[in-house]
Amino acid sequence: MHISEGILSGSVLVTCWAGTIIGTAYGLKHTDTDKTVRTALISSAFFLASLVNVRIGPSSTHLSLLAPMGIILGNSVFPAVLVALMLQALLFHFGGLLVLGANTFVMGGAALLTHVIFGKAIREGKGRAHVRVMSFIAGVFAVMAGASLAGAFLGMTDRNFIGAVKILLIAHVPLALVEGAVTMFLVMWLKRAAPEFLS
Repeated sequence: MHISEGILSGSVLVTCWAGTIIGTAYGLKHTDTDKTVRTALISSAFFLASLVNVRIGPSSTHLSLLAPMGIILGNSVFPAVLVALMLQALLFHFGGLLVLGANTFVMGGAALLTHVIFGKAIREGKGRAHVRVMSFIAGVFAVMAGASLAGAFLGMTDRNFIGAVKILLIAHVPLALVEGAVTMFLVMWLKRAAPEFLS
């Protein structure tokens, strides 16, 4: 879901940077000493998972782990996403520094939305089947929410991107199903092995 450098308009970039700064400040406020290590660990997993990019017009798709990030980190997700994307931009030229605010807002916003909508149901789910279903849906939702945000920013920049946005959304459907399965297995494993990560 990396949006390429030089694509978005100045007004969209400024708006996204404002949202990213607010989200990061809010996330840092809710990241205590005990949560710092967890945040760094999940940020590293996100960094590695999203290294393999497949170009789709003015954007790209990749494994993201947005739903597990949102479920595990909650309000602290923005700092984790920002650091990982900044390192990717500096080391591998994914996205770029000017568009870093937009990419962070797209992925951090999708992860945070997933936390708000599905977090409690997954943490307090009654029965393994219910948790499995909710985790799968959360994984699918996170990817499609991120792709939709990216598409919205592209559409706000130039209506000529609408065709590319449709391709972007369609291309993310298979990835969303994969992310749903990955999220489901990861959540079920954490429920057994490290339930404190979901607390």
